[in-house]
Amino acid sequence: MNTNIEKSKALFSAAKEVIPGGVNSPVRAFKAVGGDPLFIKSAKGAYIYDADDNRYIELINSWGPMIIGHANPIISDAVKQAVEGSLSFGAPTEAEVHIARKIVSMVPSIEKVRMVNSGTEATMSAIRVARGYTGRDKIIKFEGCYHGHGDSFLIAAGSGMATMGVPNSPGVTAGTAKDTLTAAYNDLEAVEKLVAQNKGEIAALIIEPVPGNMGCILPKEGYLEGLREICTKEGIVLIFDEVMTGFRLAPGGAQELYGVTPDMTTLGKIIGGGMPVGAYGGKKEIMDHVSPDGPVYQAGTLSGNPIAMASGRAMLDYLSTHPEVYETIGATCERLDLGIRAVLDKMGLKYYSTRLGSMYSLFFGEHEVVDFETAKQCDTALFGKYFQAMLKRGVYFPPSQFESLFLSTALTDQDVDHIVTATEESLKEIL
Repeated sequence: MNTNIEKSKALFSAAKEVIPGGVNSPVRAFKAVGGDPLFIKSAKGAYIYDADDNRYIELINSWGPMIIGHANPIISDAVKQAVEGSLSFGAPTEAEVHIARKIVSMVPSIEKVRMVNSGTEATMSAIRVARGYTGRDKIIKFEGCYHGHGDSFLIAAGSGMATMGVPNSPGVTAGTAKDTLTAAYNDLEAVEKLVAQNKGEIAALIIEPVPGNMGCILPKEGYLEGLREICTKEGIVLIFDEVMTGFRLAPGGAQELYGVTPDMTTLGKIIGGGMPVGAYGGKKEIMDHVSPDGPVYQAGTLSGNPIAMASGRAMLDYLSTHPEVYETIGATCERLDLGIRAVLDKMGLKYYSTRLGSMYSLFFGEHEVVDFETAKQCDTALFGKYFQAMLKRGVYFPPSQFESLFLSTALTDQDVDHIVTATEESLKEIL
């Protein structure tokens, strides 16, 4: 069992002196699960190693991008080669053209794409373009869906906001908040009501088609199709935030899997292969509003930088030529889900689990989880105890109930069996 984390404790203490909360992203602080965060030294395949050299089976994969495992030579070799040519030019490169063509060829909704440096930049930019294209100000988002830390999105956000117990962030002005309308996920009637109340004022509806920031939540049958119909009828730009699901659930993301094509899509995570990157794209008629072709301004010195483009190019080239990845990783996720469920059933525990492709969530509680409200009703205290007990047994879950697991192809059947066994041992210990 991994019990010695003295170096991590010392690093956390030092970090709190110079970094707010000792971390550079709130969920890393372990506030939702107790204890002190681990400081990671390295990772390879399905495993990460902390500062005290403890090894963990890793089920986060940098929140999604490491779909073929950590430090995969396919990605690492591409990055090493690119580094030799310099880290940044602030000028166009051939790699940008290649990855843009690849994205356009793989994602159904995208005819033109603009590279940025993060998922947050992508969603902020997409909203600006939608407003410029429609001449309208208001947007609709969904409770528990997290689209980064842009002001417009920190209204009823999920993920880190829920983990920290902060429903809305100070610093977001009332003027910004009034232009953000919120609805419950999986509730078409709520959207129809908002649209009717704000007739002709809504520029965009942005949604995670499969949320990963209140846990993995699946859309009800006909839900995404219903949103598409409403947006088409009302001239609202439908934006799928596929920063997490893009290239993970299918080569063309959730929109390919569900057969629903949005007007715009935001991407991140996997298209950088682990490097900081994001992108937004959509119909040509919308994207032609982006500067320098159109009046909507968006820029970035490091956008499309050669290192991120090399990493992303290697990742997308691999995924587009190895479609078996999705079947393999889906089977691994099913094995994990069925194994954990068998343990919980044997122990007589109430729970609800969700999975799609390589995304998975486990909720402790008696009810079905279909939106943010039902997710918040689960037993987060028990999840925190489960997290800590699993950590001692060398299994690293996301440090929040409100985060999906993201599996990689590096995870073996033996790893899954260890996770299942550790689950039984952990629950016997904490119950």
